Amino acid sequence: MIVRVLFTEHAFLGLFPLGGFVTPTLPHSFLLLAMRMLLVVPLMSILASRFYPPTWKELASLAQPPQRGILLQSIAGGGLMFLYLALLYLSVGMIPTGIAMTLFFTYPVFTALFSWGWFGDRPTRLQWGVMGIVLLGSALTMPHPSAVAPGYNWIGVTTGIASGVAYAFYTVVAQKSFTDLHPVPYTWVSFATTLVLSCLCLPFGQSQETLPWVALWIGGLCSAIVTFAGHVLTNIGIRLIGATTAAMIGTANPAFTVVLAWGAIQETLKGGQLMGVAIVTVGVVLLSRDRSLKKP
Repeated sequence: MIVRVLFTEHAFLGLFPLGGFVTPTLPHSFLLLAMRMLLVVPLMSILASRFYPPTWKELASLAQPPQRGILLQSIAGGGLMFLYLALLYLSVGMIPTGIAMTLFFTYPVFTALFSWGWFGDRPTRLQWGVMGIVLLGSALTMPHPSAVAPGYNWIGVTTGIASGVAYAFYTVVAQKSFTDLHPVPYTWVSFATTLVLSCLCLPFGQSQETLPWVALWIGGLCSAIVTFAGHVLTNIGIRLIGATTAAMIGTANPAFTVVLAWGAIQETLKGGQLMGVAIVTVGVVLLSRDRSLKKP
């Protein structure tokens, strides 16, 4: 939602206009992503050893020849993180936040398919049925062509789905990497790779326009805090209530996003789109629960 506000002006809490600082273009998506990671990576660097004391020792070991394969896997994961975030930023700037997040949260469907191809984990009949439900819900969330500017509608929808596909690849690569590397150093490599790639993309398409840097840095700081807090709270949640319950709570993100966007920036959805969000949320919860119960 923070990215949505940076891209589009809204009446914050219905009291005063806020946002619309930059246009929703790919260069601006790279810029916001780079600013976000410039804050997240140092924060992760400071606190990583508190969550996992051997973090820096394991990161240093990745430079050794026997560990080069693991390092390349981690960098590939970072590249996929960069891709899904850039696409998601672009989608959020073009279509309502709730719709973009719902399209993104179709990723468990693609994750199940990729896991089948990579690990041989074939989906059950129930999983196939749930995947169909998720795709149906996603179709219902797609806005009417007149709802947004011409051309932005289907670009936003396409990038929203593509971000979910990229994230599904990221989760499969991460699952493979976690057999040899702890999630904390892996996440640090992913963040650092995303920072490098977003900075390398900054010169492409950037104009000489004057940007409201103070507002952008404030938005970047808020986004960085949310990103880092999300990882920390997820780890704490897994430790306190178990991975299955934490994953089920996490899959309710589309519904929470819709409610938050409605309350904070008065972003409304039509009845069919709200039904689509609900269907996707329920479908993803069922899919995640079914997959979790199959694990030993």
